[in-house]
Amino acid sequence: MKRKDIYTLSTLFVLTFLTALFSNTNSIRYIAFVIMALSGIKFILVAFQFMELKKAHSLWKGLLIGFLAVFVAAISIIIQ
Repeated sequence: MKRKDIYTLSTLFVLTFLTALFSNTNSIRYIAFVIMALSGIKFILVAFQFMELKKAHSLWKGLLIGFLAVFVAAISIIIQ
């Protein structure tokens, strides 16, 4: 495994651990947004590193980031 893959994997583990820590708090209003943001970061890491999207056309990169932004915003609005 490449060193960059190991760094990405360890970052994913840390973000997953942080998500688990935040999920145990009582303030549901802001925690839902924080959990969605952490999940979005993990989504971007997986897509760009392991799905080789960093080598793709810029249209696909823009579509992926745009979809993520709309999805996170929609879920955040629905939850609150």
